[in-house]
Amino acid sequence: MNLPAPRWRNWQLFALAVLIWGTTWHAIVYQLASAPPELGVALRFALAGGLALGVAAWRGERWRLGWAAHGRLALQGVFMYSLAYLCVYRAELHVPSGLVAVGYSASPLILGLAGWLLWRTPMGRRYLAGGMLGLLGVVLIFAPELAGLGGRPGAALGAGFTLGAVALSTVGSLVSSRNAQAGLALWPAMGWGMLWSAACSAAIALALGQRLAGPLPLAWWLSLAYLAVAGSVVAFGCYLALQQRLGPGPASSVGVATPVLALLVSAALEGWRPSLGALAGVVLALLGNALALGWGGTLRKS
Repeated sequence: MNLPAPRWRNWQLFALAVLIWGTTWHAIVYQLASAPPELGVALRFALAGGLALGVAAWRGERWRLGWAAHGRLALQGVFMYSLAYLCVYRAELHVPSGLVAVGYSASPLILGLAGWLLWRTPMGRRYLAGGMLGLLGVVLIFAPELAGLGGRPGAALGAGFTLGAVALSTVGSLVSSRNAQAGLALWPAMGWGMLWSAACSAAIALALGQRLAGPLPLAWWLSLAYLAVAGSVVAFGCYLALQQRLGPGPASSVGVATPVLALLVSAALEGWRPSLGALAGVVLALLGNALALGWGGTLRKS
């Protein structure tokens, strides 16, 4: 499988993915203000998928694939991009974007466990302990919202959608890992997976009778462009490259560091005010990420 340019080291891919995804959670808020979630997801990944295939063509990679490969990529796209992101968008209708991002702190542990159960992918004690710390951090941050201590009436529903997003994206990540081992090149696989996800989201929107009503504001179009180009093509390119190099579990630790930035954005732009318990959760998430990754070994290896 072809990777991004060799000069990009693991820690650079990690940092860029965190920087972008830490801000895309808030960008989704502008999408939800003017259009149904299903249509927003469909347009986002239709644009992103076309761009990814354009990158594949520019790199000279073969982007025309057989039906068997398309079947695997459709499965990847439906879970990783379509259904998972529909849950993310729906969750943000009920809770601040930073809290939804925090839900993804559970991804390393869940994905690592799934990889171990299915394929006996190695998972050391340090990685398991780091994942547990990250999961505890998630609980501490969500607890005030769910307990109603200054929280929101729809917090439980938002948490449910967040849990669903994590579970669905875990399935997509596992399928993506198998696709990589099958020899599917990164950019064509990502492009076709996103186009299949766009088709799935569009079908759901059509079944729900959704449509775009009237002209959309500039903020909607700008957020769509940022989500499609940076949030989907660039960030997913970094993440999937890390997944190929390190495995699905360690690569998903991007989802542990990302919420810290997302929470800062929510506090600054969405009025979220953390409790002492939530702050303790942020610290635990950071410690868990550091423990799981080692911060000095795995990410520094090219």
